[in-house]
Amino acid sequence: MEQKRGPISQFIEKNYLHFNAATVVDAAKGYEQHLLSGGKMLISLAGAMSTAELGISLAEMIREGKVDIISCTGANLEEDIMNLVAHSHYKRIPNYRDLTPQDEWELLQNKYNRVTDTCIPEEEAFRKIQHHIEKIWKDAERNGERYFPHENMYKLLLSGVLKDEYEIDPRNSWMLAAAERNLPIVVPGWEDSTMGNIFASYVIKGELMASTVKSGIEYMVWLADFYEKNAVDQGIGFFQIGGGIAGDFAMCVAPMLEQDLEKENVLKWRYFCQITDSTTSFGSYSGCIPNEKITWGKLDVDTPSYMIESDATIVAPLIFAWVLKQ
Repeated sequence: MEQKRGPISQFIEKNYLHFNAATVVDAAKGYEQHLLSGGKMLISLAGAMSTAELGISLAEMIREGKVDIISCTGANLEEDIMNLVAHSHYKRIPNYRDLTPQDEWELLQNKYNRVTDTCIPEEEAFRKIQHHIEKIWKDAERNGERYFPHENMYKLLLSGVLKDEYEIDPRNSWMLAAAERNLPIVVPGWEDSTMGNIFASYVIKGELMASTVKSGIEYMVWLADFYEKNAVDQGIGFFQIGGGIAGDFAMCVAPMLEQDLEKENVLKWRYFCQITDSTTSFGSYSGCIPNEKITWGKLDVDTPSYMIESDATIVAPLIFAWVLKQ
């Protein structure tokens, strides 16, 4: 017997009938259908989705097997854990649009780093993790081992050293859910993150070798193998939150296999949805419509594609709710 849909799903199906709202429902049904047909799904996370606490809905998607791989920025990788252990120290500023440069400087002096309306506490978030991740990096180097950035974070979470520090319900941490499932993750441009900067500082000081953490090229090599093994039958779908490197890095693997490795019969991405507040403009990847991706060999002519021009913090949880029948 099919599970009855919950109130969120019923509400959007009844009320979201036109424009971006209708596309939300279409994309949600497309996501669900792709999984029901046996396909797999990649979710890419740009921006500051972890600080926006997308983990509240994304963690359940991971636990329920509705996500097969994630591509995310280094910021999203670490900020979910920061929220997990320092949530009570975060500072929300609803009137952030009214802040003066002096106000911003004062936040910095108080060791707050602002992301839109939310300030991350440096000492309680960054430094609390740094102490533990430094040991993981140095232990790996001492043992002649090398790991990807997400693997080091998985080690941190699964070790239990942070467990007494949790300040939110751990079920709302997508990274914890991912670690417990050993979900595949790729993190392009990891060096463009706080932990990446901290790691670089150790390299500059001669305390670690750059090669101790595996690189973005190695992530692409790994992703090529994953894609070739899994892009079969109904293939892999691509659910893109925002734009940027998290999206384009992962999406490029299909044309790379076909054009650069000259593989035959490479299956393109078989579902595509992007949620973005970047409107279509000149030369913008984040705002380019799905059709443009066909010319790059990323999507096929018949790939079900959806473009939702809206705030992902509003839209993504609604789509996840539909897929989870909430």
